[in-house]
Amino acid sequence: MSPLVGMTPLEGAPVFGVSAFNSRPLFPSSNWTYCEELVKGITNQKELASTHTQCLTDHPAYWTDIWLTNHITQAVLGAIVVIVFWLVVSPKRTTDPDPTKNGVIPGKRQFLGEYGYNLVRNSIARDLIGHDYQKFVPYLVALFSFILVNNLFGQTFLFMFPTFSKIGFAWGLAAASWILYNAVGIHKKGFFGYLKSMTVPSGVPAPMLILLIPLEFLSNFIVRPLTLGLRLFANLFAGHLVVMVFVVGGSWLLLSTSSSSPGYSPVWNVAGGLSLLMSFFVFAIELLVACLQAYIFTVLTAQYVSSSLAEEH
Repeated sequence: MSPLVGMTPLEGAPVFGVSAFNSRPLFPSSNWTYCEELVKGITNQKELASTHTQCLTDHPAYWTDIWLTNHITQAVLGAIVVIVFWLVVSPKRTTDPDPTKNGVIPGKRQFLGEYGYNLVRNSIARDLIGHDYQKFVPYLVALFSFILVNNLFGQTFLFMFPTFSKIGFAWGLAAASWILYNAVGIHKKGFFGYLKSMTVPSGVPAPMLILLIPLEFLSNFIVRPLTLGLRLFANLFAGHLVVMVFVVGGSWLLLSTSSSSPGYSPVWNVAGGLSLLMSFFVFAIELLVACLQAYIFTVLTAQYVSSSLAEEH
């Protein structure tokens, strides 16, 4: 694990500094192990960055270790899970007259798929986008499914790490939604017509436009994607961090304190047990948040598409 993780920024370095050592490769090579040994004990971020650069120069194969991390693997695995799920639950096209085999009467798997599909199609796409909502349903269904699966990785014992607690992945989805709602708006209204509809509110006195146009531009083109990605990242990162605090703190209070410890009190052990019990409650809340954030991200994407297609702003 990199010394950069959990460090206080030094000498004006950014809080969310970018370092390859933030993510351990899925299959660490000898190059990675060598570079990891070099950074042990380094507490200065500038010196850490210089050592990192030296590793990239001296060991070109180290680049493979940088991108092939467990987070990338989880994202790819999540995409595969989503594709396989929808292939499995989709009704099979057949000429068999039996309604239980041709999909007219859904089986258990088809019912599960239709329930998830209708949740996104009816409750999100149709209600928020309105006319011509059908063309956006595939993207919204894929978006909801992908976020949900990757969020649930944080509650799966094989992973125990939600993919979108790495902010770069959240930015990627936010960028995709940003491109979508701007592209459909430009396609419908033209570039300048779309820009006017998103920055010039109707019915506003001309003197007020001097103030409102920059604010509307920032709100619709800058703040929207930033908050979309940051909301997803922050909720998952914070939830996972809180679980870790309760588990690590509770374990330390139970296992690292004894009657021979200076200033020992039985309260420490009681607090440790309560902390571990509390971690299960927080874990359940994180499970709810994982589902809720997938829904919120999809709802906001549909809302942004709707606003781009609306005739008046």
